[in-house]
Amino acid sequence: MPTHQATIRWQRGDSPFTPAEYNRDHLWEMAGDQTIKASAAPQFRGNAQCVDPEDAFTASLSSCHMLTFLFLAARGGFTVEEYVDHAEGSLGKTPAGMAMVKVVLKPQIRFSGEPPSAQTLDELHHQAHKDCFIANSVSTEIVVEGSVST
Repeated sequence: MPTHQATIRWQRGDSPFTPAEYNRDHLWEMAGDQTIKASAAPQFRGNAQCVDPEDAFTASLSSCHMLTFLFLAARGGFTVEEYVDHAEGSLGKTPAGMAMVKVVLKPQIRFSGEPPSAQTLDELHHQAHKDCFIANSVSTEIVVEGSVST
């Protein structure tokens, strides 16, 4: 099976190294020579101009679900023209500590040709969730609230 790698780089810089003041900004270096500016979430003294791990987690679940859904739709003979998901992730307390407790996927899907029936669409989303590698890797509750337009 393939492995996936990321290099995370952080430097203190000129900021004092105290719990309230240290710099939270860092870089994610990914395959394909991509560098992403990251930080803590703004609620945790992070930089709102950067992606934070909680947003990235939510995006990862949404992206994996979408890619799996697109494969299943194509295999089922449906043509997807556009897929937009305004996913929302919720941080909360668990017995183990703070965690991403719920992610709600809200895909808006536009098909050309004959769209799937409501039942088939539900089945496609159910199978996409079941087959999504990221969803299979987490204990977070994942809810799909999708809609279709033609």
